[in-house]
Amino acid sequence: MKKRSLVSINDFTKEEQLSILELAESFEKNPTRKILENHVVATLFFEPSTRTRLSFESAVSRLGGKVIGFTDASSSSVSKGESLRDTIKTVCSYSDLIVMRHPREGSARFASEVSSVPIINAGDGANQHPTQTLLDLYTIKQTQGKLDNLHIAFVGDLKYGRTVHSLVMALCNFNCTFHLVSPLELKLPSSVKIHIKEKNLVYHQYTSIEEIIGSVDILYMTRIQKERFSDPMEYEKIKNAYILRNAMLENTKENLKILHPLPRVNEINEDVDDNHKAYYFEQALNGVYVRQALLARILGVV
Repeated sequence: MKKRSLVSINDFTKEEQLSILELAESFEKNPTRKILENHVVATLFFEPSTRTRLSFESAVSRLGGKVIGFTDASSSSVSKGESLRDTIKTVCSYSDLIVMRHPREGSARFASEVSSVPIINAGDGANQHPTQTLLDLYTIKQTQGKLDNLHIAFVGDLKYGRTVHSLVMALCNFNCTFHLVSPLELKLPSSVKIHIKEKNLVYHQYTSIEEIIGSVDILYMTRIQKERFSDPMEYEKIKNAYILRNAMLENTKENLKILHPLPRVNEINEDVDDNHKAYYFEQALNGVYVRQALLARILGVV
């Protein structure tokens, strides 16, 4: 993995993904190590972010590295009309690795083709979010003791949800059964369903959480993403399609864990937070350990 970019979760094999998870376990036990003292990581966020950006910056800082970059494209030369190509060509001369989030699908792949340093995709439009996938895999393994043969429910925006797209593809390596809950307008794209079929795996589609909540091991909630809708009225129509409340968890499996890539709006009621099955804040913390492992492996210091 040394000096390789991570644009799609499929850029790393199943074995390489598992090796990152194994290394993340060691960082969870000892997260502060000065192994990146001579490295500079650039974080280029053309789109808003809290957890992804801060967990990457925390990961670098805990490993002794330096962070440069921007959190808003309007504060960069992009606001003056600079092309993505020129931004990447410039920043790669200042850094050893670039973490980039961009609203346009395919932007991370393009950046990896013009950059002289590795690119880590921190989300490109509605396409992929591979580092979120790695921390999700880590969290599922942490809570279930395995990744194989699980029943996973994805709820909410499955059409534009890049975290869902990446995670479904990764879980296809582990013989999982997929339960897809969404409004008709936000069903999982055919390209991702084809990936499931090619692995000879099974998926079921629903419009109601209640249909499946009692039979799954992982309930992966997502928000309906207002920023992905060109028509505000369409968003208003379905924004409250799914709201998980604590009372709904009464007859669920004991091992059930509720995950969410965050931020949430109102799709998980706050009364769920104190239920031992809620695991989304622990999931966010795992992002630091997984991103430490990924940075260390790509920069070749472990």
